Amino acid sequence: MVRKKALIVKFGQIGDVIMAIPAVRALYEQGFDIHWVCGRAAQPLLECYSWITLIPVNDKAILRGGIWKRAKNIAGLWSRVAFKGYDLCATLYYDRRFHLLTWPIRAKRKFALSGRSRETALLAGRHHTDEYFRVLLGIEDGCREQSSSPVRPDRLPQSGWKPEKASRRVAIVPGGTSNVLGEQVLRRWPVERYVTLAHRLIDRGWEVVLLGGPEDEWVKPYFGTLMVTDCIGTLSLPEVIRAFDTCDAVVSHDTGPLHLAGLSETCLVGVFGPTDPATRVPRRPFVVGIWGGQGFACRPCYDGRDFAPCQFNGCMHQVALDMVLGELDRLLSDRSLGRSSPWRIVYPDVDRVPNHGTLAVLR
Repeated sequence: MVRKKALIVKFGQIGDVIMAIPAVRALYEQGFDIHWVCGRAAQPLLECYSWITLIPVNDKAILRGGIWKRAKNIAGLWSRVAFKGYDLCATLYYDRRFHLLTWPIRAKRKFALSGRSRETALLAGRHHTDEYFRVLLGIEDGCREQSSSPVRPDRLPQSGWKPEKASRRVAIVPGGTSNVLGEQVLRRWPVERYVTLAHRLIDRGWEVVLLGGPEDEWVKPYFGTLMVTDCIGTLSLPEVIRAFDTCDAVVSHDTGPLHLAGLSETCLVGVFGPTDPATRVPRRPFVVGIWGGQGFACRPCYDGRDFAPCQFNGCMHQVALDMVLGELDRLLSDRSLGRSSPWRIVYPDVDRVPNHGTLAVLR
């Protein structure tokens, strides 16, 4: 049987790429050969999926280069995809700059994300994984009880990273939120909270691992006096997943490593504020998303492209250290006792105990 061909255009961010993978996997299982146009940041991760054929591009040159550099790189992409005869061509962006990338392609079904049509829009409040599923597979919108889980890479390389032995090992991600289009600092939980969390965990005799990319070097001085295992900027994306596999838990705000942790089986505490965790938190067991900003009229402020011009970032400041530590302990206890722990979203109950962070649970 001749297989059909699908072209997916999704450069990054890492989290968005990971949330799109389950739907693309479903296409593959329906008989499509998958060709994926990706940027340099996502390439090492997507190379770990044996069923994806990559078409890597210089995304920085295409999005931020001068006019001649952009033209050269776009023309180079056209030369690789223009005459392939795709059955499906999906540009998973609203931004019209990306639409030009597939201009010469003729496909039986060709679309880009668009707010003008329900069929090609990621509907607000829904998890992006499920919405990519609906849009890519052309599923009629209706009642769907089951959410899609992350798809782990099938050929992760072995990692040579061997952390110290401890009674518990917890990874924290104090940086992140950077991509080729810039920084999104409003998504960060204050680095000082991570420092205090590291103090508390080390006092218990636990190992604390710092994880992040080369662009996160700025966080290192904050932890200079602490006995932490510093892996910032030293691991590839596949190696980060392997590192998470060796950890008992991960604490991160809404950034790429949070979604990489979702590909592992470790316990995961995610801190959210400007973005709605219902649309992003990995839908698998032993995951909790804490949504700060309870009662804020401005939450969420991210519209899919921009954040509000916020100076204080109060939604992230509202998430107390004790709240994060309490959720972390709950996940670890459930796992050690063999109890089930479905993913969930929690938020500060500011009316009842404004300085403590008593939790109310959303299901």
